[in-house]
Amino acid sequence: MRTHPSARPAARSPRGTAGRSRLADATGLRPRILGAVLLASLSAEASAYTLTLTPASPQTVYLQVGVGSFTKNYNAGGVPGNNTTINVVSTSVAAAAVGNGTAQAMTTDSTAAASNLDGFVFCTVPGQLYIGGFYRTTGATTAAARITATVPASLVNASGSTIPFSSIQWTSSGNGDAGVEVFPGGTFVNGGAQSIGSIASNQWAESCWTFSYLNNTVPAAGTFTGRVLFTLSSP
Repeated sequence: MRTHPSARPAARSPRGTAGRSRLADATGLRPRILGAVLLASLSAEASAYTLTLTPASPQTVYLQVGVGSFTKNYNAGGVPGNNTTINVVSTSVAAAAVGNGTAQAMTTDSTAAASNLDGFVFCTVPGQLYIGGFYRTTGATTAAARITATVPASLVNASGSTIPFSSIQWTSSGNGDAGVEVFPGGTFVNGGAQSIGSIASNQWAESCWTFSYLNNTVPAAGTFTGRVLFTLSSP
């Protein structure tokens, strides 16, 4: 959980669906190579940011990766909605630096900096990508909802050349945060399902991810793209 310079109101909850259903946002991660260039009750503690939500009907899960939609802030009675935007994370590597092992910072086209809980500016764009959500039940505590990422084996260019998805990693933070993040940093797997984190029942949780391309291979020229699908599933 995190503490902010200014007080944050209670419960915020991104967009939702009822019951055991899931709602997911997809984010495309696109390192690209052109020529030899890769374009490719409120609880707060001093750690990752989470908030306790008051149980309410209907049971709801909501996940936002990048841009999301709310009529207004959750703590002001806002209602979440579906947002079909697929945000892109990309980077460019100078020809002379391709494959030299120096990690390259990636940026996003997402404009989501403020939390839909209370409007607090939690992430810094374009350097960070917002990831957050909530799991609200109608009463008693249940097992946590889990977030998984479905990852392709590789990023691929138009001629079929590939870059392993494990060439992309991220760190996790957020304005006002300290300690262990609820959605920690990591490295993508090369294909398959990957655990990202979990959200306890009646909790809102969020982090800001900063991506980098490891730049430890010399790929063929071209624009390499791949899409990761993030899914929040309740018990």
